[in-house]
Formats: sequence, C-alpha cells, structure tokens
Amino acid sequence: MSLRDAKILKIVPNSLTIGNSLCGFIAILYTLCAYGKNDPSAMLKVFVVSSWMIFAAMVFDALDGLAARAFHAASMTGIQMDSLADMVTFGVAPATLVAIMTHVLRDKMTAEQILLTYALCSVYLGCAALRLAIYNVKAITEHKNSKSFSGLPSPGGAAAICVTIFFVYSLSTRETSGIDLNRLAFILPGYAALLGLLMVSNIPYLHVGKWLVTMGRSRRKLVLFIVLMVLVAIFRVYALAAIVTGYIISGPLSLLLPKKVRQRIFED
Repeated sequence: MSLRDAKILKIVPNSLTIGNSLCGFIAILYTLCAYGKNDPSAMLKVFVVSSWMIFAAMVFDALDGLAARAFHAASMTGIQMDSLADMVTFGVAPATLVAIMTHVLRDKMTAEQILLTYALCSVYLGCAALRLAIYNVKAITEHKNSKSFSGLPSPGGAAAICVTIFFVYSLSTRETSGIDLNRLAFILPGYAALLGLLMVSNIPYLHVGKWLVTMGRSRRKLVLFIVLMVLVAIFRVYALAAIVTGYIISGPLSLLLPKKVRQRIFED
C-alpha cells in the first residue's frame, strides 16, 4: 500500500463520523416539520422518520470506531470529533424530538407545563454533554480497554427514546389500542430526564460494540445474537423495543447481583 493510499484510508473514520453528525442534523430539521401537520398520526410519522435517522447515525457511530481500528487511524482529533457528533445526534436530536413531540401532541399546554417539558429535556441534554465529556477524559487519560461503561452510553439513551416512539406509532395504527397521545407526550420528557440521569450515574452497562466484536469467538454470544435477530425479524418493533428496554434496565438490575458475578458477566 502506498503512502497516499494510507493517508486516504485514515480519512475514512472521520468521514463516517461526519455522516453520524449529518444524520443527527437531518433528524433535528425533519422533527421541525411536525409543526406543519394537523393530524396526530401524521405528526407521529415525522417523529418516526427522525428516530430512524438517529438509528442510522448509530450505524455510522459503530463503523467509525471499526474503521479507526482496522486502518490504524485512531487519533485525538477523531476522539473529539466522535463526541461532538454524538452530542448532536444522541444529545440535541433526541432532546429536540421529545420537546417538540410533547408540544405538538398535547392539546393545550400551560406556560408551566411548557417550562417543565423544556426543563426535563434540558436535563437529558445536559447529562448527555457531561457523559460525553467524562468519556473523553477517561479515553485520553486512562487508556483502559474496558468491556463495560460506567453509566448508560449516550446512544443507548437515544435508542430508548426512539424505540418508544416506534412502539407508540405501531400501537396508534391499531384502532383497538386506545393509546392516549396526550398522556404519552406528558410522560416522555420525564423518561428522557431519567435516561439522562442514568448516563451520568456509576451504574455499569455492557459495552455493546466490543461485545459484538468478540461475538465470533464465543458460540454462546453468536447464538444469542442470532436469536435476537430472529426475534426482531418476526416481531419487529416490539422485539426491538423489548431489547433496548432490557438493556436500559440491565444496568440497575446488575447492581442486585453479587460483585463477583457482575464482574464475570462484564468480563466475559
């Protein structure tokens, strides 16, 4: 491989990171389109599309790390770019999505309710920023190859919000669902704030990226992955929502296990 080819390959991770941030930016812009809709179902469709853009950003986020390792292109610039992109996609975009969704789906909101909604979304946003800053500092100073996170990773928080929207939209298309969009819109900001607090907690969470990378070395992991993919293929949104929600609650539940058992799970 020539020196020129090597330099080109090192551009790939940063290009993927830019793809991540662009998906987040598009999600924010498209979410604003909900203000032009009069039908709640049409509004939900807008939020679903925005949520899919956030999921697309997660693909770019996973690929940039893989590319950096594959091409030996990891750098301080890449670390900073990755967190800045994550702040847009997994911080600003979900917070904007929840705030606007609450605002347009509620029939009437008092000034106090609007302020409360914005405050709860701000908790999510602030915690995401703090989470990413802490992660950056640890990545620079500690140089540890941990298989777990301390606190919920920001993509996990964003995924939890997105699958909630997928789940609600799927239910709303059923005439017998009886789902109350007004009530949901009021609950969602509180859920976002809770996810934000989990991000800055010391609760351990599995590093999904590294788990997937090591999947080929473990038959048990491979079988579990295949089973999960089959469930998603069959039950689609419902299985995806169950998997993401299971991941969110796995952290707090792991604290109930003896310390040695917990360490064995995360080191496996």
